[in-house]
Amino acid sequence: MEQLDVFVGEWTTEATHPAFPGTVVRGQVAFEWLEGEKFLIQRAGNDHPDFPDSVSVIGEVDGRVAMYYFDSRGVQRIYEMAVEDGVWKIWRDAPGFSQRCTGTFDEDRGAITWRWQLSQDDSTWNDDLEITYRRS
Repeated sequence: MEQLDVFVGEWTTEATHPAFPGTVVRGQVAFEWLEGEKFLIQRAGNDHPDFPDSVSVIGEVDGRVAMYYFDSRGVQRIYEMAVEDGVWKIWRDAPGFSQRCTGTFDEDRGAITWRWQLSQDDSTWNDDLEITYRRS
């Protein structure tokens, strides 16, 4: 779990989504350890009414890292997660709505570029949400 220390702190975000061409959505994300440092809490807010605010709890479950996601729409999802060599990978296999994401850190770990993809037919992956995090 200590590899997750790199996320702790506050970040500003800029996101784009294919459903909103030409729109850049600004927001903020904060990561903090729950007392005991067994779980990392992520809180995200966006400055656009069509992009949900969310909270996630990240921790080790059954020997793997999982992220439990909840948002302002009432959506809840469980993702698997791994951080290796400066790359954060998140994925969820769900028939008809699988998701995967790769987040790449810049050299000084002051920014992360995320690329989400979505599969609605369990074989074809389409680009989805893109987000850049910058340390505040």
